[in-house]
Amino acid sequence: MTTKHSLFPVQLSANWQSPETYNLANNLRDWLLDPSSLTARLKSHCQHFRVEVLGQSIQACDSTEANDDVAVGEQVLVREVLLYCDDIPQVFARSLLPLRSLTGEQQQLADLGTQSLGQVLFNHPDLQRKNIEVASFNEQSSVVKLSNYLTLQTTQQPLWGRRSVFILDAKPLMVAEVFLPGAIAYQN
Repeated sequence: MTTKHSLFPVQLSANWQSPETYNLANNLRDWLLDPSSLTARLKSHCQHFRVEVLGQSIQACDSTEANDDVAVGEQVLVREVLLYCDDIPQVFARSLLPLRSLTGEQQQLADLGTQSLGQVLFNHPDLQRKNIEVASFNEQSSVVKLSNYLTLQTTQQPLWGRRSVFILDAKPLMVAEVFLPGAIAYQN
């Protein structure tokens, strides 16, 4: 399945680091390091939650996103979405699903449509999550440019995101999430 919005792909080139590297506000740290479902947490803070798919296509994994579980050049299904609470964009999410992981029961992950990936993952009893890494994104980053496009305003503060690898039935997939301006994660 290939779906594309004019903004796709946004991509997320960043210097991902251990959270201990940064001095983060307590509320933001709590959101970034929360090991449970971000979808469930967002839903608990709003009346209406929705997912907007920016795009989904098969690409080769770039060296800036490769890690111990997803190799450079490996064919991955890239999925980029926006998560909204009460029509306010909260999170930009980019998922890399290696094609070798999209077999058996996990084939359904290729056809989620406007369903949240997190909603599916966190319903799986054997889900494992590896370490969470964090990064900040400045005005030169593609995700800040996306944010400026969405809000029709210039973002003054850096945006913060997290990424981690999930293992589902011994199959890896990587999810990165960036909190957009106005996100609950930035509120004290």
